[in-house]
Amino acid sequence: MTVTDYYEILGLSASSSIDEIKKAYRSKARLYHPDINPAPDAKDRFICITEAYEFLIANHEKINSGDEAYQKAMEEWRKYRQHRSGQQANAYARASYIRFRNSKQYKAGRVFDLARIIFGLTISVLILINTILGFIVKVKYPEEGYGNPVIVFILMILLGFIFLTTSLIYLKAYLEESRKHKKK
Repeated sequence: MTVTDYYEILGLSASSSIDEIKKAYRSKARLYHPDINPAPDAKDRFICITEAYEFLIANHEKINSGDEAYQKAMEEWRKYRQHRSGQQANAYARASYIRFRNSKQYKAGRVFDLARIIFGLTISVLILINTILGFIVKVKYPEEGYGNPVIVFILMILLGFIFLTTSLIYLKAYLEESRKHKKK
């Protein structure tokens, strides 16, 4: 198979990001897992989807870097990983969907990464704290020629709240997605 085939299997364009690859894999894996899909070709499609996902995730930077790196990645993949990926996908296809859903393979495809959400929350809180402390210092020890710090204060508080709100929205979506997976 070629890189183009792998992208087509997941229903993506060649310029897709890692997050888009993960999202497409999760939806296609659920759609074609033999436990859920009774079609005779579901197992083979599931194996192809898993193989495509593993290749694209492992070689995403190499694919976009240039011809020599791409050729080396394809040769390396054909020699080692393609067979291993096929075996692993075959094992996932034989397993129940619930067991597959709890596997590292499936969980690695999660779009909402808790570490990113916590990082966003931390940055937003730091922006808010530094803005408030900076404003207090500017009011207490004013400097001539800089004017009124209220405008900058308002803009920085607004920026901090935008980051905080965005992070909280992602946290809420992450928690809802986690609850859905625990119920299934």
